[in-house]
Formats: sequence, structure tokens, C-alpha cells
Amino acid sequence: MRTYQKEQIKEVVQAFQDHQILAVPTDTVYGVGVLYGDLKDLERLKHAKHRPETKPIPMMVTNVDQMKQVAYVDSRIERIAARFLPGALTLVLRVKETVPKAYTNGLDTIAIRIPEEDFLLEVIQELNAPLLVTSANQSGAKTALCSEDVLEQLPDIDGIVLGKCKALQASTIVDCTRETLMILRPGPITLEQLKEAVD
Repeated sequence: MRTYQKEQIKEVVQAFQDHQILAVPTDTVYGVGVLYGDLKDLERLKHAKHRPETKPIPMMVTNVDQMKQVAYVDSRIERIAARFLPGALTLVLRVKETVPKAYTNGLDTIAIRIPEEDFLLEVIQELNAPLLVTSANQSGAKTALCSEDVLEQLPDIDGIVLGKCKALQASTIVDCTRETLMILRPGPITLEQLKEAVD
């Protein structure tokens, strides 16, 4: 497995473009991902994690404009994004018809976030395409908080970017497809904070 430093933006970008699976430190916990655009890469990622087919892989983007390329974003979502993103918040949104159903396991929704991690934002910016990123652990196993956790659980991936994660807690997941916001996974950002942002 190849190791990278956060400063090696060009090398990391090239690795993703070469269809490699990389683990990356984020603003929450360690993630593992591939470049969006090739379903074979998605299948390899799921296989590496032993991830159930019923669970789609979330997407990371660099800004709201990129989010709008794959999902429907209304004014309420824009207000939430303006307040909390980049940050430890994953939005479940209605997916656009241009996104192949295989990326969402046939669902009409997609989970997206903008990480508060400059290195990752720069990588996504350079790629000019989203990343498919999920937690860097075996499905159902302990959360990977450091590179040692990743190496222990995912020895067969192609590479890892060394670095520290910030929050050491997974992001809040909020369903924005309903009239009333619903928390699907509690995290650093609360439902009360979200409601304040849109009231």
C-alpha cells in the first residue's frame, strides 16, 4: 500500500484518476473512497469494505455548485449549507436523473457533504468531480480514527494519505427530502441547530 502526505495533492489526484482506492483523513473520521464516474471503482470500494449492497456510498463535493450537479438543492438546503458547510454534516437530497441508479442502489436520494478539510477540498477541486467516500473501516466494525486503524481494517486498498482527523466523530446525517428535517445519524450538529438555520 502506498502512503501519501497531505501536501502531495498532485500525486493523490493522479491516484484517484488512476482508479485507485485511497483512505484519507477528514474533518470527522478517516474515510476511504474513489473518484465518481466509474462503476467498477465503486464495486471495488464496496468489496474492500465488505459493504452491504443496500447501503449506497456517500459523495463528497467541494461546493454547493458541484452539489447541484448531482442533486436537487432548494433554498432551505442552501441556507443549511451556508451555515454548516464545509463541516460535519451529511445532507440526504433528491438525486438528479443524470446520476446512474447504481450509485444510489436504486434509491432516489443521495448523501452528500462538503468536508471542512482543505486538503480534500483541493483534491476534489483539482479532480473537477466528486469523490465517493465512506468511513474507512470494515462495515460494522469500529470507526477508523487514525491511519493505524485503517491499515488494520483495510489492508487491501491501494493507498493512504497520512494525517490527523479533527472531530473524531462521524458527521450528522440529516434527511432534507421531507417537509420536516429528520436526523438519520446523530453527530456534532444537532436538529435544533439545523432548525434555527432555516427558521
